[in-house]
Amino acid sequence: MKKVLILVTNHATLGETDEENGTFAPELTHALQVILKAGLGYDIASIQGGPAPVYGLDIEWDSVNSEMLADSELQHRLKNTIPAAQLNMDDYAAIFYPGGFGLLSDLASNEAVAKLSAQLYENGGVIAAVCHGPAGLLPITLSNGEKLLANKSVTGFTREEEVDYGTIDKIPYLLEESLTRSAARYSKVQPWGEFVIEDGRLITGQNPASAHAVGEAIVRQLG
Repeated sequence: MKKVLILVTNHATLGETDEENGTFAPELTHALQVILKAGLGYDIASIQGGPAPVYGLDIEWDSVNSEMLADSELQHRLKNTIPAAQLNMDDYAAIFYPGGFGLLSDLASNEAVAKLSAQLYENGGVIAAVCHGPAGLLPITLSNGEKLLANKSVTGFTREEEVDYGTIDKIPYLLEESLTRSAARYSKVQPWGEFVIEDGRLITGQNPASAHAVGEAIVRQLG
């Protein structure tokens, strides 16, 4: 069985504020539902391991999110994430970074996890991310010394969406600007519209509405 490694944050607040945060549940659950329906396996890991902070747990209108979060196996894995240092990248065919503001404060600058992602990518694996998840791509450097994003087209959460969500003055930095500076091309559509870019084995989605389509792209690329 091909397996997808889901990398989540250990950072439990919105930047340096005291507002609870972490991984945004719908971005995890909507993509994971597609992955599981395709018969793929998954593990959930974080830098430190242990419990993963998650928010967006009680969105009443989101039946997919509610149903997935009711699964005892998923709950167990979120409470017992695998420490990154214990991972064997030969076990995985793809990596998925769901979003959430917490990721901006740890995975976006963690060199150890970035090296694991580079290893998987250079071994022919797929890397995918959605919303703020593409921040996790920023530190990935390939064995030739070149950044993964240097020749890639990407998308991610936009400035307009930060303004709409009321977080523009709370985030550590603006993801759109970081991606624009780091990637060969950054593209976006109107706020909150579904938008996914596939550039070879790199998949990025703009916002929460794009999580399902990112899951579909992972499944398609893994055959």
